[in-house]
Amino acid sequence: MKISLVLAVCLTLGSAGNAQSTSGNAGKTPNGQGSSAGKANSTAATKIDPAKEADIRRLLDLVGTKALVVQTMDSMSKSIKPLLTNSLPPGEYREKLVDLFFAKFSAKADVEHLLDLAVPVYDKNFSHQEIRGLIEFYQTPLGQKAIATLPKVTSEMQEQGRKWGEDLGRQCMVEVLSEHPELADALNNAQSNAQAANK
Repeated sequence: MKISLVLAVCLTLGSAGNAQSTSGNAGKTPNGQGSSAGKANSTAATKIDPAKEADIRRLLDLVGTKALVVQTMDSMSKSIKPLLTNSLPPGEYREKLVDLFFAKFSAKADVEHLLDLAVPVYDKNFSHQEIRGLIEFYQTPLGQKAIATLPKVTSEMQEQGRKWGEDLGRQCMVEVLSEHPELADALNNAQSNAQAANK
């Protein structure tokens, strides 16, 4: 059971990096390939016009996609670390294991690979003219403000969403337990048994 939870956390962390890159880049999908292989295969499979691909990469660079992905993955790692730690049985090994896991994950998380995965998605969803229009917009003062401000806005929204989710979860649990006193009793008994077993 604990191992399943650990695996679920690891998978969540892996998908989080891809999901974060999605939100920062209007959609990307992981394919599990290495950076150069992913770039070559995805580009060859969709036969992206070289001029359009160059403009897509210019757009990704212009809006600071790489920095946003790094920031988002770092934020996700910090929020998931306690969950992973608590999912493992207590012991002196736990902190070292979790630290080594995140060090390994960070070392293997190839942001350039995520950018390579973005290219065919942008190619599929935007015409070359639209890509050029986005480049023009992000070179304007308003576009530059959006680039500078959106990471902060996203971070603030994530924090507000986290607080809202915690409050809503707490409220729902209180309501469910008050509506079902037999479950409240079962929960109290389970907690008492767990405390007694740990003594």
